[in-house]
Amino acid sequence: MDEDVRAKMDDIRSGDRAVQGRAFEALLAAAEGPVDWAYEAWDDLVAGLTHKDNRLRAIASQLLCNLAKSDPEGRILDDFDALLNVTRDEKFVTARHCLLALWKVGLAGDPQRRMVVDRLAGRFADCASEKNATLIRFDIVQGLRKLHDQSGDASIRETALALIATETDPKYRKKYAGVWKP
Repeated sequence: MDEDVRAKMDDIRSGDRAVQGRAFEALLAAAEGPVDWAYEAWDDLVAGLTHKDNRLRAIASQLLCNLAKSDPEGRILDDFDALLNVTRDEKFVTARHCLLALWKVGLAGDPQRRMVVDRLAGRFADCASEKNATLIRFDIVQGLRKLHDQSGDASIRETALALIATETDPKYRKKYAGVWKP
């Protein structure tokens, strides 16, 4: 890992929110494409998923989602459950940041895409009793749409529409279905 990336990784653990934010934005932008430093940062980011600071949990989850495309060893397949656990974070803002980024893991390959779709489908079903269930479901449907659009996998649309059909409230069923209109 070059010194600049190492410094930014250190900065995301800074107590200074401005320093932390700048480092996060820089690392997130760098990880939009494949990078050669993913495994040097990987373990720190996985550890960050359970850090006491919810902001660091959100940062770690989003960076890991972006780094999945730089993971030829498929480590994300083993670490995905830890990432999915962040979608149940006690701080909803943290959970939501992770949830909004999860679809990116599905761009890393077929096994990752199948795993993301399956786990998001499970999350859609199991969140029904949660306080923010309708927002969680909307975010899942949006993530599936983004993954579908980026991957071209038609089965994702079928899965999303089947999930939407399980929504008992017509108002929300219509809202979720709107994500899939052309």
